[in-house]
Amino acid sequence: MLCQDCRKREAQVHFTQIVNNEKSTLNLCRECAAARGFHSPLENAPFPLAEILAGLAADLPTSTKSDAAEILVCPRCGLSFDDFASQGRFGCGECYRTFRARLEPIMRKIHGASLHRGKTPKTEVASPAEKESLPVREEERLEAELKKAVESEDFERAAEIRDKLKTMRETFSVGN
Repeated sequence: MLCQDCRKREAQVHFTQIVNNEKSTLNLCRECAAARGFHSPLENAPFPLAEILAGLAADLPTSTKSDAAEILVCPRCGLSFDDFASQGRFGCGECYRTFRARLEPIMRKIHGASLHRGKTPKTEVASPAEKESLPVREEERLEAELKKAVESEDFERAAEIRDKLKTMRETFSVGN
């Protein structure tokens, strides 16, 4: 889409304004947008993702003596978890697997869960057997998550999972 003012450059700034239920849209290139006085307040501001992750990793409790004594180091790149906590960046893809146990609490703080569930497609599942196995797999996943929560003494999380399991079992036992 070309800029509505100069009609030469690609429009990169899209400004929509609604006044008295009337919508007007401007599609401008950066130069024309700057000439009209439009600019992004975040344009040159760096997003401090590294600092956010480092802060969350630093807040993690060292709950057991074995955790304190064990220094996790990535076998591929040699990055330690302490280095990750201070800089907020991984050295390689293997770091995710190596530090997984310590990353789960961080992911729970950020996303509210440590497992991405996605969405179930609206189209039919390939076979009736696969359709019936979805609740079973979810129940197994919740049971494993409950066991981890109890082992890590996260009893609030364990209670939430227990309640989800109970609701799920009640829902599927009524349907059978």
